[in-house]
Amino acid sequence: MSNSRILEISVGIFVAAGIAALLVLAVNVSNVGGFSSGKQYTITANFDNISGLKRRSSVAIAGVNVGRVINISVDPVTFEAVVEMTLDSSFNEVPVDSSAGIYTAGLLGEKYIGIEPGGAPDFLEDGSVIRLTQSSIVLEKLISQFLFSQSDREEK
Repeated sequence: MSNSRILEISVGIFVAAGIAALLVLAVNVSNVGGFSSGKQYTITANFDNISGLKRRSSVAIAGVNVGRVINISVDPVTFEAVVEMTLDSSFNEVPVDSSAGIYTAGLLGEKYIGIEPGGAPDFLEDGSVIRLTQSSIVLEKLISQFLFSQSDREEK
């Protein structure tokens, strides 16, 4: 084999490895890798603002992924966002007085739901609703509040 043929083959292998690495990165970033280890149960929570939360976003307890968001809708009466999520059945002892908040993970700003367990003796079941929720923090609102508070100080 000539040197140019060996060079062409090695460049081809390098390009193929680069494309494979990009595909793996794209799957990890886009959250396509499904969370499913068997049986699951569904719970819901209502939020005033879910800014940036999407279907397939993670649901975590103490930083451990325990489920996924499966549906997001708007309650026609209260105009709150209704987030439906599945939790793995191995996490079946989450107290009913637990709270849920929307947080940001990573540099890309991916949103996820964090569940803070309560202390009640009863546990969430299929169809349960988490009553205590904390909405997503909207950066634009924080900036505008900061700017208006600064302008009020300057006027005084």
